[in-house]
Amino acid sequence: MRLLVIRHGDPDYEHDSLTPKGWREANLLADRLEKLTVCRFYCSPCGRARDTAKETLRRARREATICGWLREFPAQILDPETGKPRIPWDLMPEYWTARGDLYDKDRWYDDPLMRTGDVRERYREVAQGLDGVLAEHGYRRDGMIYRAERPNRDILVFFCHLGAEGVMLSHLLGISAPVLWHGTFIAPTSVTTIVTEERKRGIAAFRCRTIGDTSHLSRAGEPVSDSGLFPETWQG
Repeated sequence: MRLLVIRHGDPDYEHDSLTPKGWREANLLADRLEKLTVCRFYCSPCGRARDTAKETLRRARREATICGWLREFPAQILDPETGKPRIPWDLMPEYWTARGDLYDKDRWYDDPLMRTGDVRERYREVAQGLDGVLAEHGYRRDGMIYRAERPNRDILVFFCHLGAEGVMLSHLLGISAPVLWHGTFIAPTSVTTIVTEERKRGIAAFRCRTIGDTSHLSRAGEPVSDSGLFPETWQG
């Protein structure tokens, strides 16, 4: 099985849609995806994800299954400086790197900072939603592996968001979500490819082949958006 996880195009957050650049990116993404034989499409209910999927679905004459768990990861924590609710990623490096539990795949959401909000509950919601889809397609989770009850080469496409994609990768690969949120950048309309490996009959694990691939943009001369990425050097 092959999972293609796609972040939405360059975002217009004010209108929950795409910028003109984002629409160009979505069209170039459709050029890439229309060459594939996709088994099922899944999409976040948020406008920017649905708009990213629109051209691909139009060309394929298909519809996507809308999944609430694919929306931008909705968990909130209390900011340690302001005391106000905020997202649980984009923490300052000197803060999160000093908290050892945030590196642990089993304990990160029990860190006192994460326990100021509903991170654990929302993480489980995404994990259960993803595992439900995989079970429908023949792969049932058993601990950290999957039982390949109906092994296949299906391609599933998920249109989602930066925070949500980090959670999906965390669950499939057994990596702390904060490590992925802070240590990787997933550009708008980039394609992350995760495949099953079945080295023994009936036992599968997921392996990431590419993360955040934007070759469909570079081939067309379309610059890669830095939305969600901080400057390379201090800007003052």
